[in-house]
Amino acid sequence: MATNVAAAPHDTREKPRLSFWQIWNMSFGFLGIQFGFALQNANVSRIFETLGGTEIALYWLAAPLTGMLVQPIIGYMSDRTWSPKWGRRRPFFLIGAVLASFALLVMPNVSALWMAVGMLWIMDSSINISMEPFRALVGDLLPSEQRTTGFAAQTFFIGVGAVVASSLPWMFTNWFGIANTAPAGQIPPSVKYAFYIGGVVFFLAVLWTVLNTKEYPPENMDAFEDEKRRTAGFWNGIRESFAGITHMPKTMAQLAIVQFFSWLALFSMWIYTTPAVTSHIYHTTDTTSKLYNEGADWVGVCFAVYNGVSAVAALLLPVIARATSRRFTHLICLVAGGLGLISIYFISDPKMLLVSMVGVGIAWASILSVPYAMLAGALPANKMGYYMGVFNFFIVIPQVVAGLILGFFTKSVFHGESVLTLVLGGCSMIISGLLTLRVNDDDDVRLPAAEATIHTSSPAYDTTIESNPRV
Repeated sequence: MATNVAAAPHDTREKPRLSFWQIWNMSFGFLGIQFGFALQNANVSRIFETLGGTEIALYWLAAPLTGMLVQPIIGYMSDRTWSPKWGRRRPFFLIGAVLASFALLVMPNVSALWMAVGMLWIMDSSINISMEPFRALVGDLLPSEQRTTGFAAQTFFIGVGAVVASSLPWMFTNWFGIANTAPAGQIPPSVKYAFYIGGVVFFLAVLWTVLNTKEYPPENMDAFEDEKRRTAGFWNGIRESFAGITHMPKTMAQLAIVQFFSWLALFSMWIYTTPAVTSHIYHTTDTTSKLYNEGADWVGVCFAVYNGVSAVAALLLPVIARATSRRFTHLICLVAGGLGLISIYFISDPKMLLVSMVGVGIAWASILSVPYAMLAGALPANKMGYYMGVFNFFIVIPQVVAGLILGFFTKSVFHGESVLTLVLGGCSMIISGLLTLRVNDDDDVRLPAAEATIHTSSPAYDTTIESNPRV
């Protein structure tokens, strides 16, 4: 049951408006995070098939089940963390980056299917440790009128990181002549090198944010310490995390349904685009063939395109939201994405897939920013990380559903035609857009045009908070 948390403690300080470079620095780590996710999304199904896997959707369940546990716990713990040197969220950024970078280096060297599934579990958990506090950081540091811009800046870096990461296997093959095929049961060298680059970039990008971002201390340190002592403990975190579902703000409960259908669509795309494109357009299922691997590489290029589109679209979202509303902006973006996925069924020329990916990219930009901007204004400041973690349930639940039912639909209902699973995902995304219209968005602030962009002038700071102008 959703509840109103308006009476919960909020940070009453007036947060200063941040400059362009301050928002840049606090968002830059997402470049690395998305390197990890993009390599995972574009290549893990390919790795599973290469190692002889057939139940691809089921293998992907390893990732969401860990995310369901990790993100709320990390949010709960980061809400109760404070170090004068490292702040609240940044310790978790760094821990996650170290673990995720290690997983990215190991993943392309696995030699058995069970090892690939286990490494996906480790990799996804580690990326989530870094990612969840980044969402909370926007609510921590930005005033209400800059939150859409803050999440859009994260989306920009997500797009840039994913463009490069998704294209890496294709670039290694076509620009440097590195083989994209390998004997049966072995991962191609082009994929291996892509993961190695990803591990390095992930760590360095997150480290940039850690070193160049400063956080505000708790408004009332005594109250913060009392709350931390009262609610300390790992099991407290688990109990509180799952109890959070029954105490959600109304806006969060409404957004949960929107998230379910939009992320169900995304998971259908990530899991089934490679088999759909290789079988429906390249007409092969032989994972050792040159044609299959050309198709799998082209999927990486397609994913790069939708992420590139999302990086550009993210810059326009605050302007569109100001002119209309955040709800309407999300609606039109999700409809564009749904039509993009559905259109793949009608395509025979691989190059035309890039047109489909334009719609997907527009939707992706909105999914990564607008729901979080709407949510942040409905949350108490002292539970920002916790509720952002609980909100991850509504990304994880559709992934679990995708793992449990999409395989059945693909095999038994669609008779092995993976492309029809993408059509189903497109319909789900359109439904998500329509459901957005029923979300209460009381924090939808309308701004003059000059205030809808990222400001380039540095605000005056309270020197008791931080004398370094880089936040």
